[in-house]
Amino acid sequence: QVHLVESGGGLVQPGGSLRLSCAASGFIFWRYGMNWYRQTPGKERELVAYISSEGTNTNVANSVKGRFTISRDNAKNTVYLQMSNLKPEDTAVYYCNARISNINKWGQGTQVTVSS
Repeated sequence: QVHLVESGGGLVQPGGSLRLSCAASGFIFWRYGMNWYRQTPGKERELVAYISSEGTNTNVANSVKGRFTISRDNAKNTVYLQMSNLKPEDTAVYYCNARISNINKWGQGTQVTVSS
């Protein structure tokens, strides 16, 4: 059974940093690309960042380019999202995602709030 467990969210002031973690289990982690999404109330879930199975290819949304970095540790079955220079518009619930057998798997999400 696939489990994705996010952690690391919280309240941070504008300009601050957070590192989100997603611990994965129940599937062969190193075989799959991983994603981070975020969602605010009333809006669709937005793709924030992607990393390939071996971590050699990454991509981030234009809205976070230069501020967010995605990485992974296949030995720990964990994917990370390093967020810097956070802005109030980054406030959202952040979700870890893997697409396995054409089915999207999601964690429970972690709340990030950027506010002074």
